[in-house]
Amino acid sequence: MTTLTPSPLIDRPRAVAAEGVDAGVAAHYGDPGREQRLLTEGLAVVDLSHRGVIAVTGSDRLRWLHSLTSQHLSDLAPRTSAESLILTPKGHIEHVLHVVDDGETTWLTVEPGTSAEAAAWLDSMRFMLDVAVADVTESWAVLGEPIGREGGEGEPVSWVDPWPGPVGDTAPYGPVDAHPGADWAWRETLVPRAELDAAVGDRELAGTWALEALRVHAWRPRFHLETDHRTIAHEVDWLRTAVHLHKGCYRGQETIARVHNLGRPPRRIVSLHLDGSGHLLPEAGSPLFVEGGTRPVGQLTSVARHHEEGPIALAVIKRNTDPGATLRIPTPSGDVTAAQTVIVAP
Repeated sequence: MTTLTPSPLIDRPRAVAAEGVDAGVAAHYGDPGREQRLLTEGLAVVDLSHRGVIAVTGSDRLRWLHSLTSQHLSDLAPRTSAESLILTPKGHIEHVLHVVDDGETTWLTVEPGTSAEAAAWLDSMRFMLDVAVADVTESWAVLGEPIGREGGEGEPVSWVDPWPGPVGDTAPYGPVDAHPGADWAWRETLVPRAELDAAVGDRELAGTWALEALRVHAWRPRFHLETDHRTIAHEVDWLRTAVHLHKGCYRGQETIARVHNLGRPPRRIVSLHLDGSGHLLPEAGSPLFVEGGTRPVGQLTSVARHHEEGPIALAVIKRNTDPGATLRIPTPSGDVTAAQTVIVAP
């Protein structure tokens, strides 16, 4: 695991450090609700310098990444973004790659703490090709911006989130029309880590709490939150932006094809509106029960307080759970109830 010193931006006024997967950057700068509104208006940036950054060079880099991962990358044009998955042989999600090429280097950003593992696996798969892999997290940092375009010539390289797509030859497992992520505009801009503070300058900063609330509202899955060691892409509607269904063979492809062609995923992601009468939100990882039931049907994966919708969450539940059932989440201060909105249909 790559361990970084806390971001210099955490020393900004009113900054409160995040915990858990987002440790090392700010959870908020004093007013998470205001920070959400600034992001929706395109008026703030988010410190994502805890994310990992991998640089892949060499003339074979794109066709090599194409052969290893779930997305069609062999002809990726410079300053064009893609999302791709590294899968286990059984098709479980092992890494999520945010991919952008600048014409000489393919840049990958990954979840915090995972760059060393991802880079090591990629490096082990180079064989005789003209490819070099380097974990450059200590030298490069990521800033998140509510902008839906790649950087142009003379601007920093940026990865633009394709969510909610759908992208290319794929299959959405959730809705195409009226998707709450339709207005989601997001990019990750790469800056030298030593220049991070200067790159932000006097722009407004928003913390990870604000970003997470908007992500949850957009039904956007996140690796290590909406996923565990058993997750397949169909369960969390990740085919829509990260999987090409008719490209060449890659590790885990058999599961992708078999479930898509012959079956249904055993679990499904769902959006929840939580009872907001209490002051405390249930924690991610809490078990979910159908109201009146005694056996858990799933797990809460992400929880947030949205500036308009109130307490919301994402969860992964058993596929056959009644979509109309009210769900119950036990907490130390009492049960919290949750109403489902179907994402992946049962």
